[in-house]
This record gives sequence, C-alpha cells and structure tokens, in this order.
Amino acid sequence: MDDLRAVPPSLTGLTTYLLSRTGKSARGRLAGRFAERGLRLWHHAVLAALADFGPHVQRDLAARLGIDPSDMAKIVDELAGAGYIERARDTADRRRITVTLTDAGRALLAELDADAEAVQDEILDPLTDDEREHLNALLRKVFTHLEN
Repeated sequence: MDDLRAVPPSLTGLTTYLLSRTGKSARGRLAGRFAERGLRLWHHAVLAALADFGPHVQRDLAARLGIDPSDMAKIVDELAGAGYIERARDTADRRRITVTLTDAGRALLAELDADAEAVQDEILDPLTDDEREHLNALLRKVFTHLEN
C-alpha cells in the first residue's frame, strides 16, 4: 500500500507548494513555542515593530503589521496588562493612543527572538550557512517584489 503521507511529485515540483508547506511547518512550530509562554505570533510582531521603529500610534501600528484594528486593540491590551508596552493618549487628539515598548517588553522580545532563531535552526538544519544566506536573499527578493 502507498504511504498516504507521500506528497505527489507534481506538487513538490512547485516552489510555491514547498514554500507554503515549509511556512506552515515553521509557523506551527513557532506558534507552539510562543503558546508555551501564553503568547501568539502577533505579540512578537508588535514587540519587534516597536523595537525597530519606536513608539507608534496604535492605529498606525495595526496598518504597518496588517492587523485588524480590533485585533490590535486586544493584543495591545494583553501586552500592556503584562507590562510589556505602555499606552498613552495623545494630548492633542484624545482618540489617538501611542504605544511604547517597556524594558520588560525588550527583555521578552529578546526571549522570543531566541525562540524564533531556534525554530529557524530546526527548519533550516539541512542547509549550510552559505545556503541559508542564499535562501534568505532569494526570499527577500521575492518578498520585496510582492510588497511593491
């Protein structure tokens, strides 16, 4: 009897299929790591964006990350409640909420980055360092093309 887990060769010949399956596996592994901490992938994304780009108006942060504003509100509430970010109302426009990373948030981000690196090492284990760099360069090129 055929192995039911065997992937049809016509699919493994499609780079988009391989990207999808690899991405799904990587995302699942990383989500599992974060779930052990009671966190989700979006928590990491918000912390990383605040570390990389500085304080943001909550609405702008949602747009930057492609997160629905109501979902962003929940994420910000969770992170603020745990002390990882601070929220402040804009004195000029009380409807605007500015979000800032705290020192505790920076420490958590370092831990989440380490988790992400560990998962990346698991996923890319069969590749040499040069192959990893080449793969990253190619994926950045495709990503940039899709984002423009």
